[in-house]
Amino acid sequence: MILFFQAALIVVTFVTLLWIWSVFIKNVSIIDVFWGFSFVSVNVFYACMSGDSSARKLLVLSLVTIWGLRLAIYLAIRNRGKGEDFRYQEFRKSYGPKRYWWFSFFQTFLLQASLIMIISLPLLGIHTSTNSGALNGLDYLGIIVWSVGFIFEAGGDYQLMRFKQNIKNKGKVLDTGFWKYTRHPNYFGDAAVWWSYAIFSVASGSYWQVIGAIIMTLLIIKVSGVRLLEKTLKDTKPLYRDYIKKTNSFLPWFPEK
Repeated sequence: MILFFQAALIVVTFVTLLWIWSVFIKNVSIIDVFWGFSFVSVNVFYACMSGDSSARKLLVLSLVTIWGLRLAIYLAIRNRGKGEDFRYQEFRKSYGPKRYWWFSFFQTFLLQASLIMIISLPLLGIHTSTNSGALNGLDYLGIIVWSVGFIFEAGGDYQLMRFKQNIKNKGKVLDTGFWKYTRHPNYFGDAAVWWSYAIFSVASGSYWQVIGAIIMTLLIIKVSGVRLLEKTLKDTKPLYRDYIKKTNSFLPWFPEK
């Protein structure tokens, strides 16, 4: 657990510096870009401190780096020049500008630091395992789950970005490609990626750490992901209600006729 608290100290230091920056530029959204990069940093720290370079640890090191950097770069491009996200603008209005500058440290930055450490528990389990590290059947299952998740997440993000770039699509609903089979392919993909890390953790002999994947999935479906976004889309896009009737919310499946 010493390793866990050392990583937590690094993450808290990073988010504190980000918070100070956000106060000066009045934009809390910068924390979103750090989200993916933070898991890469934590995983690299665990890998460096583990003292060995088994096949499983090198595999997970590569997969987490690809996933985290892709997400960070995508969010940086998406948020560039758009100002603060509407969610944080609402918080700023609710709490008041004179109070939100310091309140955001606890409500957003410190909260995300805590979530990063809890969600990354499967990575801790992998890198602190005393198993041989030789790949087994579960590892290959993990590779398949990660691949499916990454394709849905990256593919869904790319299709949505291209869709929004066309001004003719304003007010319309994206219901083709990955979005034909699930209303949230990027969220489904993200959850699948984290369940792949949970599978790698179990393959290494670390079991209770899968709680990280459980927490991540609950956050995506019940808190800050699907539920929050669906509420907004229902109010802003009338066609979205028809989309709901024919398309699964989370798990991909063929649309209703």
